[in-house]
Amino acid sequence: MKKYILGIESSCDDTSAAVLENNKVLANIIAGQDVHKRYGGVVPELASRAHQQNIIPVVDAALKTAGIEKSQLSAVAFTRGPGLLGSLLVGTSFAKAFTLGLNIPLIEVDHLKAHILSHFIQNTEGNKKLPSLPFLCLTVSGGHTQIVLVKSPHEMEIIGKTIDDAAGEAFDKAAKIMGLPYPGGPIIDKLAKEGDANKFIFPKPRIKELDFSFSGLKTSFLYFVRDRLKENPDFIDQNKNDLAASIQKTIVEILMEKLAKAVKITGVYDVAIAGGVSANSLVRSRLAEEGKKRGWNVFIPDFQFTTDNAAMIAIVGYYKYLANDFAGQDVVPYARSLSKA
Repeated sequence: MKKYILGIESSCDDTSAAVLENNKVLANIIAGQDVHKRYGGVVPELASRAHQQNIIPVVDAALKTAGIEKSQLSAVAFTRGPGLLGSLLVGTSFAKAFTLGLNIPLIEVDHLKAHILSHFIQNTEGNKKLPSLPFLCLTVSGGHTQIVLVKSPHEMEIIGKTIDDAAGEAFDKAAKIMGLPYPGGPIIDKLAKEGDANKFIFPKPRIKELDFSFSGLKTSFLYFVRDRLKENPDFIDQNKNDLAASIQKTIVEILMEKLAKAVKITGVYDVAIAGGVSANSLVRSRLAEEGKKRGWNVFIPDFQFTTDNAAMIAIVGYYKYLANDFAGQDVVPYARSLSKA
């Protein structure tokens, strides 16, 4: 029987709405917010105001693209957290009102779980290979770096996480140090393609077990560039591509080394990546290489599901709908994750 799930994502600066027919995407609409570029980062108050302006047009566009009426919806899934509270409140309030008016179930979704379960969004032909359970997922974004053991759509265990900064923060900080515009991660990736990744060597932290740390790497990069600029004021301009390639290589090596260790510890050979940094070309190519070399079954998300989007919220909503796992009208958003994964 067909179930139509409306997903709403508003955790940061993208307002997104998607419609799924069971586990297949009919529409996935995203409205960005260019206003933040002039400030070099997301301004929470401006983000929440933009969400208020965007959410109704985005939902309307998703329903029209999907070719269904709101009366056909089975449930509405929304991002409860983690994220910016002001932004989350917009999506939460809209979802509550929408489901109340339609008298359909309300489903709350953890943003990080949604990134992981985006791998279970089936293509329109229905022949996409999905990860087997259990599988490992390296979830990497601007705010989070985790290795998660996914036992089922409803049961996940974080077996490794950053103890300070996330990998995405390291990319953005390196870009800022180099004077690159926001968001810096994609620009680092682009510049690195023309650079020598072995030109500069940066220290990798020694963190026990499966945890990560990127604060030391950020500081090391800052001091390295500062000292070189004292010797040569044009150092960044003359070495921009090599700097980008070298810092990117270091970050990706840290991620892959921990992931390889996780496979060895768990004995799980189905390995996926998720989150905004999973769009990085070196992360994607290195994971494919490691998989081929080590015999892993590798799952790399479509680019449309790497950044924040509502389709990933809706797929979690679909599985929760099947399990009758619904939220009440008293549900409130949270800035930091409340669950184990």
